[in-house]
Amino acid sequence: MTAEHAQERQEFTFQAEIKQLLHLLSHSLYQSREIALRELISNASDALDKMRFVALTDGAQRDSGPLEITIEPDEAARRLVIRDTGVGMTREELVANLGTIAHSGSGEFLKNLSTEAKAKADLSLIGQFGVGFYSAFMIADKVQVRSRSYRDERGWEWESEGTGRFTVEAVEAPLPRGTEIILHLKEDAKDFAIPYRIKEIVRRYSSFIPHPIKLAPGDEVINDQKPIWVEPKRQVTEEQYDRFYQHLSHHTDEKPLWHLHVSVDSPIQFHAVLYSPPSNLEKYGFPRMEHGVSLCAKRVLVQNDCRELLPDYLRFLFGLVDSEDLPLNVSRETLQDNSVIRRIRGSLLKSIFDRLDQLAKDQPDAFQTFTDQFGTLLKEGAIVDAPQRDRLAKLIRFASSHKADGKLDVALDDYVGRMPEGQKRIYFLGGPDLAAIEKNPNLEVFRKRKLEVLYLVEPIDEFVMNALGSYGGKPLTSIDSDDLDLPDAPGDAESKVETPEDEKAEPGFARVLDLFREAIGGRVRDVRESHRLTDSPCCLVNADGALSTQMQRILKMANKEMPEMSRILEINPKAPLIRRLGRLTANAEHDAFIKQCGLQLWSNTLLLEGVAPDAQELVARIQGFMDEAADKRSPLIVM
Repeated sequence: MTAEHAQERQEFTFQAEIKQLLHLLSHSLYQSREIALRELISNASDALDKMRFVALTDGAQRDSGPLEITIEPDEAARRLVIRDTGVGMTREELVANLGTIAHSGSGEFLKNLSTEAKAKADLSLIGQFGVGFYSAFMIADKVQVRSRSYRDERGWEWESEGTGRFTVEAVEAPLPRGTEIILHLKEDAKDFAIPYRIKEIVRRYSSFIPHPIKLAPGDEVINDQKPIWVEPKRQVTEEQYDRFYQHLSHHTDEKPLWHLHVSVDSPIQFHAVLYSPPSNLEKYGFPRMEHGVSLCAKRVLVQNDCRELLPDYLRFLFGLVDSEDLPLNVSRETLQDNSVIRRIRGSLLKSIFDRLDQLAKDQPDAFQTFTDQFGTLLKEGAIVDAPQRDRLAKLIRFASSHKADGKLDVALDDYVGRMPEGQKRIYFLGGPDLAAIEKNPNLEVFRKRKLEVLYLVEPIDEFVMNALGSYGGKPLTSIDSDDLDLPDAPGDAESKVETPEDEKAEPGFARVLDLFREAIGGRVRDVRESHRLTDSPCCLVNADGALSTQMQRILKMANKEMPEMSRILEINPKAPLIRRLGRLTANAEHDAFIKQCGLQLWSNTLLLEGVAPDAQELVARIQGFMDEAADKRSPLIVM
């Protein structure tokens, strides 16, 4: 591109998602307009952080002047200017940063703002997804951005009225390094040019910005909040904690579910404040959350969203960590191998788990809210973080047959504490939903013996059980397993359900099993008598060492190659239907009918598990049963 061409005014079209957002901002939204000023100040602060880092690593920029933000209102002209002395932007950066979106998850976020109602509810998150600049169009009908990069001698001006297009051109007059945003305020937003209104907004939302925010004329500094993370805990109020959370999270007027203030002096020195938000955005269709913990060295920001401070399964936490033991010029590349970071991470994890243990003990309702929102992420940790698996296992919760409400509020310690004498295993059962689990015939013997069963209602639960293997020395066992090793029932040393004389198997029961085996063939490993069923005629169990039924289903849904299922069909000799079939074996003419019953019973077990057998075969068999039943009925009316 020639120098002459570079100076020309060029017009560009916004990316389609940005057009959608601008339309909502310009025409639909009138609530929480204060977030526009919050977001522009936050962006200015980020630019100053970057400039401070440049000055630390580039000797030529060491004496680059003060790092500050100036807000200049002009009530008469209905104009507001936000100016910073940060890194600034080149022409290419203006086009890229203010015309497209590249932030991870931003596109999905904008899709979620497809309706005015959702936009009003969720727009406070705009800065979290990297598109906060566009909130300027909530209060302005024209926006000008004048900027000069520290790497460039020439300044550039970006301009748009939020109608789908923007222009960029060179600025002839010399510009200082940094960025100046000029908002031409809408008639109904002219209060944003009133000084006391600006002070109110800054003190509410931007008190913790680590750079001076000055109000012109007069250059009065209007953000005077001390960094609470270095203050003694007893001197920080709940209101200050809440305000700092809102500053970090961009969640306007929202309070955290809990917070954690950590101060460590030895063997390393660091201060930290961490927060749990009250809700998990991933559960509501928003994209995967980014890490929300920032790293400072001697109160100087080193890295936003520092992934090395906490494991990925704690990505929902917001906060800040400040260490005196980190060099100011530590690079992103060396963070992962930094021994100080590893020690901070270990200390933070212990403090977080201790805080959650305390919450579960002292505030069970708050912990239940936390579990409902973030329990799945803790279970994710139990799968992937082997060193912390024991701590996480104490914190995760399941539904259980102990309670009928289906809430995820049963700890493994609770289960173990209720185990009767002689029980050596922790039993669980998975299924597509709670209703399907409670209908599973494998539960019958557990209900009869009053043995508790954990219900795995979340798909991740099966992976958790496989990762844990055991808890407190007790194997975790799916109740559709062949070997249950049930504790002895009262008066039953062999751990089998007692069978009264009048309920013993019919003499033809062995023949029924043989006919079922012939009919079902290789679809199952074996057909045998059941000692676990009390009412249902049959159930499917998995051979010893095989994956649980639910785990096999999950893996098949994920298109994972699975070996043939080693299933065993267990038949209840006491069930009325089976007893009747046993009597029918006395006549060989009924063999074909008994085989068809065996196939149908096998199909029924699959249907109860949520698995569809061959539809044509199933329908034809049911049709045959209906034909036979109808044929035996008489049209004669007996008076």
